[in-house]
Parts: sequence; C-alpha cells; structure tokens
Amino acid sequence: MAWDFETDPEYQRKLDWADEFVREEVEPLDLVWEHEQFVPLEGARRAAIEPLKKQVREQGLWATHLGPDLGGQGYGQLKLALLNEILGRSSWAPIVFGCQAPDTGNAEIIAHYGTSEQKQRYLRPLLEGELFSSYSMTEPQAGADPTRFETRAVRDGDDWIINGWKFFSSNAKTAAFLIVMAVTNTDVSPYKGMSMFLVPTDTPGINIERNVGLYGEPINGGSHALIHYENVRVPNEALLGGEGQAFVIAQTRLGGGRIHHAMRTIGLAQQAIDMMCERALSRETAGSRLADKQFVQGYIADSYAQLAQFRLFVLNTAWKIDKYNDYKKVRKDIATAKIIMPTVLHDIAWRAMQIHGALGTTNEMPFFRMIHGAGVMGLADGPTEVHKGTVAKQVLRDYQPTDGMWPTQWIPAKQQAAREKFAEFLEHEAGNL
Repeated sequence: MAWDFETDPEYQRKLDWADEFVREEVEPLDLVWEHEQFVPLEGARRAAIEPLKKQVREQGLWATHLGPDLGGQGYGQLKLALLNEILGRSSWAPIVFGCQAPDTGNAEIIAHYGTSEQKQRYLRPLLEGELFSSYSMTEPQAGADPTRFETRAVRDGDDWIINGWKFFSSNAKTAAFLIVMAVTNTDVSPYKGMSMFLVPTDTPGINIERNVGLYGEPINGGSHALIHYENVRVPNEALLGGEGQAFVIAQTRLGGGRIHHAMRTIGLAQQAIDMMCERALSRETAGSRLADKQFVQGYIADSYAQLAQFRLFVLNTAWKIDKYNDYKKVRKDIATAKIIMPTVLHDIAWRAMQIHGALGTTNEMPFFRMIHGAGVMGLADGPTEVHKGTVAKQVLRDYQPTDGMWPTQWIPAKQQAAREKFAEFLEHEAGNL
C-alpha cells in the first residue's frame, strides 16, 4: 500500500527556493505596489517584475498545475497546494508564479472548452501574464443563485446580443476580456438554459457603472465591478463550450477556484501564527512573557491544531483531484474545504490580533485585512451556507433510513441480537453455574 506524508526531495528543494524567493523578492512588492497586481505591467512595474517571472520559469515553477502544452509543468493540484501555501503570504506572488485567481480558473475552462481560435486569442496571452480576465457571473438581485439570473443573450443572425446587469465582476476594470454567463433559453431549466461568452472589454455596450471596493477602500475605487451590459453584440464564435453549457463549465471553474483559495489561505493563516508566536515571545506583562500565560498558550495551541487539520484536509482533497481528474467526484471535499476556510482564517487572525493588543487593531498590522478576507472567502465562489447544504446532501447519500421504529444502534435490540448470536455459549455458561 502507498501511504506517505513526505514531499519528494527534488520538489522540496523547489519549495525551499520558492519560500526564500517569495520572502526576499516578492513580498516587498506588496508594500510598494499595493492593489496593483491586476493592472497590466508597464514602466517601473514591468522592469521590476519581469525578471522575477523569468527566475520562476527557470526554476520550473511557472503555472505548475498546467500541462506542458499550456506552458506549465503538469505537476497537478497536490504540488500546486504545497506551492500555494507559500504564495498565499503575498498578494503579488500568484502573479509572479502564473497562478493568480481568477485567471487560473478562467484559463482552465478556456483550455477545456475553448476552440483553437479562442485559445490562441485569449488563453495564450492569459497564461503568459500579458493580460487579465474577469469572470462575470453573479448578479445584483440573484447573488450566486443561477436560477434567478436575468442577463439575457438573444440570437440575431450570426451574432448574440447581451443585455443585463452583473455584480462583483472582479478585475473587470483592468481585464482585457470578460467571461459572461447569460440566459440563452428560457424554455428549459436554468441549469440547461445558460451559456458563456468570451467578450473583449472594449466591446460597445459594456458599461462599468461603478467599481465596488472592500472595506477600507474608497467608494468607486475598488476592483469589483457593477456592469450594465447594454445591447452588447458578439459573434457566435464568442460562445464558450456550446449553447446551454454554462452551468457545466461553471462547476469546472469554481471547483478549482475554491480549492485554490483554500491552498493560499493555509499560507496566510500560517503567517498569522508566525506573528502570534513572535509577539508572544517578545512581550512581557504582569511579570512574565505573553508566551507563559495560559490564555496565550491556549490561543497558540488552538491555532496550530486548527490549521494542521485544515491543511491535511486540503492536501488530501488536492490528492483526490489528481487521482480522479474529475472535480465532480471530489465535489463534497471541495465544498467542505470551502466551509472550513473562512473560520480557520478568521479565528487565527483574530487571536493574533488580540495578542498584539492595540497595535493589532491598527492599519500598521495586517490582521483586520485577514479577518475581512475571511469574510470575503465565506461568500466568494458561493456562500458557506450553500456549501453546507451541498456537503450534507452528499454525505446523506451514503446512508439509508431505518426500517423499523428504533434506530439501528438501539442498544436493547443489539443486546438481544448479541444474546441470540452467542446463545449456545450462554446456555453452556448457565449450565455450569
């Protein structure tokens, strides 16, 4: 049997290189060019970042999860998980390593469902990091519930005309193209009546009404667009994967996106633990170090245990994805990772903030950004509550209701069955008394 908790030495050397490289070369980018990860590279940023990308390629760590035909190494999801634990510490790291969200998910569905022309026009430059994309699915009135989507795409000769509103289309303002999900057939189930389109952002009729920011960002200064599609005309060649295939494509994309978020969250939560432990060893109060206080020790122990469990679950899920090469077969585990993720990050970041005292609450430390990020992760790619329903339904498929009045583990009935099973021995025992 195969059972191993070790990384092969060759890949571990690459991870060790990535760990130092991200710390020394990439994390400083977060401080110099904050919030500019998805702005196309030019000038000083291009001069600084292109050499870093070159080093990543030379190490064989560019877009590692993609196959060689797409410019990656074909390492799969498990090795990507180990790498993403490191990249999760830095906002710029996924860009430098060619595996940033949402572009990785968008690249994956174009690779799976795109035509040769679509791959040449959109996929190649996307994988090279020369442009960015946006996934335009959720709507103001519907959130992530596809049964309530109202954006329509109607045939007009050889073209489609798209009308409707989309909300939280991340990075739309700097994207070169959008992947738009729209209803194309109202006579069938929403799960069979929607299609996806590849739409360049300079197409007439794409109106970004405002760019919603997260807490702490200026009004209309964020990166999550509210878009009004107003008579947006695209050719039939813009259709991705065929008419009516949007829901199938979305599940492929979102499955990968959810587990990639979880992978990166491990690194972010570990960073919070590192800061927590450093602070505990560095500060004294009431006659002893924070590290000697039982309450602080409890915080550290709870955080370590919480992250260790989450990490092992994510790695196991990534291993299953590689084994089955089918996100649908791992749907329950991906959804479970999605459920656990925001709580793990929130709890650990909150404890780290507490241990830092007043300083921990300020914008001079990153804890509230992490806590807010946990809230975002609880909603991104589907609300946590929806995923709990999904997991419960998947788990229940492995069970059957009891036939009688009493549960199958009802002790009186089990005792009677046990006595009947061993009746001859019990009779022999009684006869010897």
